Amino acid sequence: MERLGAMLVGVLGHLSSVVLTGACLLKKGLYPPVGMVTKRDEFSRFDLVEPGDITFGGWDIQWGDPAGKAYRNLVETLLVNDRYFRMIEDDLADAGEYIYPGTHLNCGKAISALADRPGGEARRSARDTLDGLRGNIRDFRSRAGLDRIVVINLGSTEPPLPITDAHHLSPEAVLECIDEDRLEFFRASTLYSLAAILEGCAYVNFSPSNSALLPGIVRLAEEMRVPVMGNDGKTGETLVKSALSSMFRSRNLEVMSWEGFNILGNMDGKILDDPDNRQSKIQSKDALLPPILGYAPHSSVYIGYVPSLGDQKTAWDFIHFKGFLGTKMSLQFVWQGFDSILAAPLVLDLIRLAEFAQRQGEYGLMPHLASFFKAPLGVCEHRLHEQFHILNDYVAERIKKKRYQGPILTLRRGPGG
Repeated sequence: MERLGAMLVGVLGHLSSVVLTGACLLKKGLYPPVGMVTKRDEFSRFDLVEPGDITFGGWDIQWGDPAGKAYRNLVETLLVNDRYFRMIEDDLADAGEYIYPGTHLNCGKAISALADRPGGEARRSARDTLDGLRGNIRDFRSRAGLDRIVVINLGSTEPPLPITDAHHLSPEAVLECIDEDRLEFFRASTLYSLAAILEGCAYVNFSPSNSALLPGIVRLAEEMRVPVMGNDGKTGETLVKSALSSMFRSRNLEVMSWEGFNILGNMDGKILDDPDNRQSKIQSKDALLPPILGYAPHSSVYIGYVPSLGDQKTAWDFIHFKGFLGTKMSLQFVWQGFDSILAAPLVLDLIRLAEFAQRQGEYGLMPHLASFFKAPLGVCEHRLHEQFHILNDYVAERIKKKRYQGPILTLRRGPGG
């Protein structure tokens, strides 16, 4: 089996801690792979790389070591048994060999305030930063002896980038903006995705940051024959919303309003407490209903930072709908969960499936992964069960065509689908 590496943007963050810890615990058989889609029976005929066989590395704008961060994030919050953690501590420490200084160029004040690496980044050009990230990927590949690398963005949510200008539409235009340091046209996530694609790595944007996969970057991935997908992992409230909203449509019940109230702690909550960064998250969470219902009800999403909650998130949704004879009724639900615990198995799924796609010669957007994202690129279907049909059809097609007889190319898609 070829050796697979995964580079995580935000490798010292809470979600990355769960990803690394989970992969180590799964390898030792200390926990079952609950929550991993690719551990369902239909994937058993795919020769996917086992999570415990992935070599991890990545970037961060903070100092620290993976084992120490994971201990504080998981053991001290009673998410992982201390005795089990001690059994994998050395494995976690190995990831520290491949952690590189990250960039927060043009990420906004909330993210830049987190950086505690000594720096001079302000004196580095965007091109120098991009070249440095590419050098990190090459160094990781060489030192770890890897055949293939998947880069996945688990970084903090950046402020949204208006994507209405011609500077975003072609690879040449995007790269020209980088060379000219035109900050109004890119953010740090743009540099990470460009570095991955230019180095021939599959790339996944699990964050809401829309600057990571600009239309020109998706076209570059097609030219470089690299698979990419995003945006914004679908793990909690929006997962429920994508299932429930299709129920209302199926029963021809009119949704008049759908209000969401979310409170959370940890670093994600702190970043989203900034109104500029919060807008990116609200856009991806709030854009779901119209394409499913066929109309736009009154809808609002509130996100509040409550430090004492840590990684735990509480979401309360109120749905006001109209039934037969104009009768008004309501449905409410409360979702309480640990964001990183819900997201980490999906991250492992996406790493495995992105590597598989690249191994099969697939490139460009991966629409079969739509069910993993709040705002899936190149896919107009937002109903959860229909998105799973797309994934199941992909699996069935690969099995039917006996993928090992030769590479299978996906339909080439433009950024708009």
